[in-house]
Amino acid sequence: MIGYVDEKLRALVPIRIASPGSYSFQPCWAWVDTAFNGTVVLPRSIAESLQLPMESSADAVLADGTIVAMETFRCQIEWLGGTYETQIVTNEGEYPLLGTMLLSGKCLTIDCVSRNVSIR
Repeated sequence: MIGYVDEKLRALVPIRIASPGSYSFQPCWAWVDTAFNGTVVLPRSIAESLQLPMESSADAVLADGTIVAMETFRCQIEWLGGTYETQIVTNEGEYPLLGTMLLSGKCLTIDCVSRNVSIR
């Protein structure tokens, strides 16, 4: 998988997300967040547009140690040649966040000189 480093030095990679049972996947760019050990944090606006089913809420610990309640949703993710059904959380951010759970067993390379991101 090939992504890019943007002008704000964010490592972005393409992912595709759909509601469970749907084959209408929405492409989007996800910001690689190595401080997040989950799968994906999705902007609430994308979750609403895809009509993802809400499952519950869960407490999450943010990078600054703050504990917040976040709603969880069920979705499908196309990722590195496979399709996976998973639980995600939402926030009010601009980009989806890609967590380290999806990077497990992979090699992530971020080259800020060439502005390339690769995951293999």
